[in-house]
Amino acid sequence: MPENIVCPQCNAPHQFIYFNNGNLKSQLKCKVCSKTFTKEIIPSVTKYYCPHCSRALYKWKELNELNLFKCSNYECSHYISNFKKLNKKELILYRNNPGHFALHYIYRECNYQIETLKHSEPEKQSIDLNKAHNSLNVIGLVLTFLVSFSISARKTALLLKWVFNINISYQTVLNYAEAASVYCHNFNMKYKGEVDNIMAGDETYIKVKGKNNYIWFFISGKKKNITAYHYSDNRGILPAIISMKEAKRTASPDQSITFISDGNPSYSAALQYLNSQENSNKSEHHKVIGLQNLDTESELYRSFKQIVERLNRTYKSHIKQANGFSSSNGAIALTTLFVTFYNFLRPHMSLNYDVPVPLDFLKDISTIQNRWIKILQMSTG
Repeated sequence: MPENIVCPQCNAPHQFIYFNNGNLKSQLKCKVCSKTFTKEIIPSVTKYYCPHCSRALYKWKELNELNLFKCSNYECSHYISNFKKLNKKELILYRNNPGHFALHYIYRECNYQIETLKHSEPEKQSIDLNKAHNSLNVIGLVLTFLVSFSISARKTALLLKWVFNINISYQTVLNYAEAASVYCHNFNMKYKGEVDNIMAGDETYIKVKGKNNYIWFFISGKKKNITAYHYSDNRGILPAIISMKEAKRTASPDQSITFISDGNPSYSAALQYLNSQENSNKSEHHKVIGLQNLDTESELYRSFKQIVERLNRTYKSHIKQANGFSSSNGAIALTTLFVTFYNFLRPHMSLNYDVPVPLDFLKDISTIQNRWIKILQMSTG
């Protein structure tokens, strides 16, 4: 223990101080008064500085693909601001277990190559829709019932047989849907269009093989078009980076983007990484915490957070008939088809019953199944 380390509470010398978190050696504890604290050992050269107090950050933790750098200045404005927000019960808990609170500024250094971060997409299927046994009109009806009206695959097959005298199995319905999703994903990426300055994001869970997996949505605040729909098996930083990267992909170079999310720390860490990859025009991030407006930031941006919450409910209602998924590709495929329907085919009351992304070649087509067919043709052409 360095000789200059003393307890900030009782001034006990370094002989009575020890590391309280093993090999990490980032938290210290006093043997005399049991005070836990951190003490920065200033290196000769530092990589990062606190944006609030300009103090050098020290490496706090090393994870697999992530390094955490922390400001240890108790006079930092960021620390003081967070400390003042604690209520009486939290203050008591903080004095006993300060490690439970993240009051100091933390910078997350991600060891990713941004060009390798790819948005999830459906796997290419062996079925060629242009050479399918049934016509494109049948495939259009399948997508209409399965996706637009969120009818299960078994009921879709039954409906086609009883109403249209088209005899196909429910497995064929699923096969057509997975094959169509490959084309629709390309269509979604190509025709996503411009994005708003403010986009709201959230992750919603789905069941894949009985386990929780997640779909990360981002949606424009005014246009209401879905700008990202990434699939992952966790709620960590990497899927957040991929989702936010895709969300702003079609933004103009001089456009200032603001992301709205809940309190999941993955979003702020992801934006730190994305901003570090850009020299100018960095994006902003605001958090909406809880169900009540207990702070100014939540009150100001809650309306945008409610947009993505409504999107989650709409999405859940469309995939409810699937009753979970047996594979990740099935989840990605149905999500992709849902986004195609939501952005290009579904009228929105808030948009005067127009679609979020109107396309000229779809406007004059009166039936929904023929619009699905046109989308498939434009994707393959």
